[in-house]
Amino acid sequence: MSEGLLQAIRYERGLLNILDQLRLPHESVYVPIKNTQDGFVAIKDMVVRGAPAIAIVAVLSLAIELDEAITKNSAVVESRDSVEQYVKEKLDYLVQSRPTAVNLSDSARKLSALVTDTNKSISGIDLANQVIAAAEKMMVDDVDDNKAIGAFGLEYLSSALDVKPSSDSPISVLTICNTGSLATAGYGTALGIVRSLFGAKVLKKCYACETRPYNQGSRLTAYELVHDNIPATLITDNMAASLLRSHPEIKAIIVGADRVARNGDTANKIGTYQLSVLAKHHGVKFMVAAPTTSIDLMTPSGDDIIIEERPHLELVRASGPVVENGKSNKDKIATVHLAAPGIEVWNPAFDVAPKDLIDAIITERGIALKDDSGNFHLENFKID
Repeated sequence: MSEGLLQAIRYERGLLNILDQLRLPHESVYVPIKNTQDGFVAIKDMVVRGAPAIAIVAVLSLAIELDEAITKNSAVVESRDSVEQYVKEKLDYLVQSRPTAVNLSDSARKLSALVTDTNKSISGIDLANQVIAAAEKMMVDDVDDNKAIGAFGLEYLSSALDVKPSSDSPISVLTICNTGSLATAGYGTALGIVRSLFGAKVLKKCYACETRPYNQGSRLTAYELVHDNIPATLITDNMAASLLRSHPEIKAIIVGADRVARNGDTANKIGTYQLSVLAKHHGVKFMVAAPTTSIDLMTPSGDDIIIEERPHLELVRASGPVVENGKSNKDKIATVHLAAPGIEVWNPAFDVAPKDLIDAIITERGIALKDDSGNFHLENFKID
């Protein structure tokens, strides 16, 4: 199935299209993002998801608006101050689309600082162009950062497990949710490490949790693994303990991060916490793949992270193509209700893995390990 590196975000100046992840894996359809309202809705409705990708789509949707303002010579770019006010208002608006993902607020903070600090004598059009260029650079930097995370993840496991390239005893890994090209500007964080392991010929198989709610593992991660021809097996979330017990070749659990607190506590897709507990019990390395944009030094611990809850219908209903004569018909989509009508639902989108259960946090700037007292020092990696 491989057709080169999967691109979920297609951008050139004035044009932004994103892969509609709600229609995967049955259809690969790109939808246009013409303004920040489109960007907000795409993030809120999870047409795009994954902390890095959310941030990239948000800032690029602003870039699209600014480019149109320049083209039409609108009042938005009339002066430097009008651009500053406009950019800050739009960034405040976009941040509300996904409060849990720190990457979005981090990117917004950086663009806000840019317009604040820029020379007061600059023209509105020149400032708008600087914002556009900064947003575009964020996308390029994200891909480079993801590849660095993959390389550092390979380095960590090669050292910790004494795994050699092209090994006769390759390892298997387990992951949850989606942390690949669909969750980033390209390549991926946790799935980027999986790609690096596969490229170094030290990976036997990647096991992927289906990931409740919303099934982003079965819908998205499985899609990427098949796309890249990486040996993979899908499991339900409640199979993880039995899997680790019966498959000793699984040496690592690799997860992503929507937010990493100062102490190392990590918020990620619901189900990550239980995997960290299982990893400790089974003696398996538990790794968090996180760009430094996911590190939030202003949040002391996981107790201070706001956990977003999703609509209850996501847990009790399922949608997909109708099966006719043993084959899926993507032109006929049906929604079915799975649970008993009237049952109450608790549907948090995230949980927090405590730092004590995390062996390493892999960033694009290196590998964060705990000191002898069990503390990460993430301030050494968060350099703006």
